[in-house]
Amino acid sequence: MSTLVNKHYKTRINQLETVIEELNDVVKTTGNSALSETTGDLLRRIHDPFMFVVVGEVKAGKSSFINALLDTGKEICKAAPSPMTDVIQQIVYGEKSEEYVINEFLKKRTEPVDILKEVAIVDTPGTNTIVKNHQEITERFIPVSDLVVFVFEAKNPYRQSAWDFFDYIHGEWRKKIIFILQQKDLLSEEDLQVNIEGLRKFAMEKGMEKPIIFAVSAKAELEGNYEESNFSAVRDYIKTHVTGGSGSKYKIINYINASEKIIERIRNGVSAREAQWEHDKEFRRETIEIMENQYDKSINQVGLLVENTVGIYDRITREAADELRSGLSLPSVFKRSFSSVFGKGQPLKKWLQDLAERMEKELTDSLRNKLDVHVGDISDSIQQMAQLIDIKVQRSDTSLKNDPEFFKAIAEKRIKVYQELKETFADFLAKSDNFAGDKLFPHEKNIAPNVATGGGLAVIGVILTAFTQGAVLDITGGVLTAIGLTFAGATVGLQRKKIMKQFRQEIAEGKTRLETELTEKLQTYIQNIKTKIDQNFSEFDELIASEEKGIMALEQKLVGIEEKLRGLGV
Repeated sequence: MSTLVNKHYKTRINQLETVIEELNDVVKTTGNSALSETTGDLLRRIHDPFMFVVVGEVKAGKSSFINALLDTGKEICKAAPSPMTDVIQQIVYGEKSEEYVINEFLKKRTEPVDILKEVAIVDTPGTNTIVKNHQEITERFIPVSDLVVFVFEAKNPYRQSAWDFFDYIHGEWRKKIIFILQQKDLLSEEDLQVNIEGLRKFAMEKGMEKPIIFAVSAKAELEGNYEESNFSAVRDYIKTHVTGGSGSKYKIINYINASEKIIERIRNGVSAREAQWEHDKEFRRETIEIMENQYDKSINQVGLLVENTVGIYDRITREAADELRSGLSLPSVFKRSFSSVFGKGQPLKKWLQDLAERMEKELTDSLRNKLDVHVGDISDSIQQMAQLIDIKVQRSDTSLKNDPEFFKAIAEKRIKVYQELKETFADFLAKSDNFAGDKLFPHEKNIAPNVATGGGLAVIGVILTAFTQGAVLDITGGVLTAIGLTFAGATVGLQRKKIMKQFRQEIAEGKTRLETELTEKLQTYIQNIKTKIDQNFSEFDELIASEEKGIMALEQKLVGIEEKLRGLGV
């Protein structure tokens, strides 16, 4: 049975080999051992002879069919009266007759027969005994087969096990299939035609548009009754459609189809990986949204605190200014000076000192009371920022929702990153140093030295209260000191204008300092907390970025391989 191989076949096969090598490299990155084995087999067998896989139930006449088809004058497959072992037998060319056991399901035979240089045969067990080793056939041989031959008894082409196996390989691998009705000599022509049409109808119902069916008699062929055997029709079909002419092109298409099926399997794994990546991105987006919302809320509360604080400052200093203006009027100064001479009134300097002390006390008491309320709101908002993130992190999903046979290493890395995020964030919240100290208030070395033993979030209120009240005391104290110096030289009402100007100037500067100090320091504190919370996600962010890069690179490789395969399929 000589073949007519297209002159460009070898060149195209070499080109195809290069593409499948690229595909094999991609498959290795998926970690799928079964798929890697399939791709490896494609590469190992791409230069092999055309491969026929012969399938059928026990005693359907497979062995006799193979012997008659090869027509070597030698019994290549032993036809036994009782069922043989369920081991797969691969028959290939060799310099001498030998047999090798590959594994418990497979043995290889070599025969010094020329036809086997062009055609290799895979003789499978009966489909009714094939269950436990069907994976060996479907993963090792079906993907690289050039032709699958289903052999049925001509008397009964409806054996269920054979059709179950047909459903599997036809739907999964889209292989070229022909049907053989063996032992036609045991039926009348009329009954034979009935079974041929019945098989055709059954195959079409299974999804085959134009089933190829041959009724043959291996017995007649082996006895030399060639016209009666009908094997010449089978050989002509094989020469035309499988091993020669368009058949050589089909072998390339066959490898392309198998490669495309592998790409489809990879894409299924990539799709699940991409879905998980999208899930992780959404989780990260939600944590950022929580932080931004709580940050804005805290900043707004700082604005409210400052506004209320400045309002109280304005009211108290305005009342003090009114009293000062009235007290420094010429009649008041004269009256107070006259009264002090006769021991009946308070001297001017003493009155000014009392005014400053009363203003200091009222400012301190009123501002402290207001700060106690609004600092608590800011503290609650910052704590809620951390707590909401913690809830989100601790409830996050660490399972990779995909086929565990794909990208297992990436799944394990992701679970590890998630677990470390949970542990790291819980540890972060527990440590008070993350919410106080020089890093958050670099110019306030001892802002709250008594909080070192406190628990993480619990110290925020203490820190903020200590800072704001310290800032108020510092600022109001500075204002009063400056005002005291202004009052020190006040002896006569003629200095009233100068004193009032200096008083207003010091009050205005104090107000600016109070507003600026509280705003900048509190906003900086909140921003620093937000930044430190966000830093816990650095490794997780790297994972997301790495996944995006990896998925895009993988998809680009698959697209490139598909384009090359399409080019070879023309």
